[in-house]
Amino acid sequence: MSAGAACQYQRMPHVEKGMAVGLFGGSFNPPHKGHVLVANTALVRLKLDQLWWMVTPGNPLKDVHKLAPLEERIALSRALADSPRIYVTAFEEKIQTRYSADTIAYVLQHNPGVHFVWVMGADNLAMFHRWQQWRRIVNTIPVAVIDRPGSGHADVSSPMARTFARFRVAENMASSLALKRAPAWTFIHGRRSSMSSTALRAL
Repeated sequence: MSAGAACQYQRMPHVEKGMAVGLFGGSFNPPHKGHVLVANTALVRLKLDQLWWMVTPGNPLKDVHKLAPLEERIALSRALADSPRIYVTAFEEKIQTRYSADTIAYVLQHNPGVHFVWVMGADNLAMFHRWQQWRRIVNTIPVAVIDRPGSGHADVSSPMARTFARFRVAENMASSLALKRAPAWTFIHGRRSSMSSTALRAL
């Protein structure tokens, strides 16, 4: 990756006030079609103007020694992203945030008037309570959980789902989630992909 391209990915994508934007973060080690399905489902069901595919430098809950170089994960993500409304970015490396809560705070501070939604696959919901300041995340930004294999009944049994049960938005109202004041979250069912980064690394 050239220096110019690397610099491009270290900047937050351009947005305008009033836009609805999804924040979809992860190691993407490697990215796969399951990630693309989550991203596209979020774009359609949440009526998003953009989705930021945020390739993180590293995940505090995962073994960094198994992590492919950031440039490689960016390039692979860019090759998979199949919508002009998906923006692959790695600005977290530049702002040096380690935790999602801090990234969200930074994004909101620097983009007033934009309606952001945190997007994640349902496989993360069961362990979401292990994330640093997970309650702060839900109290700061609307959250959309997209169905993934292996999520079981996390939408009702996980600590996050139980703690914020009364703030759950009906799935048929998901298109309005970006405009709601946090805490607000929804679980979106739909087509699922069985692909996983863990399985792909084992090949």
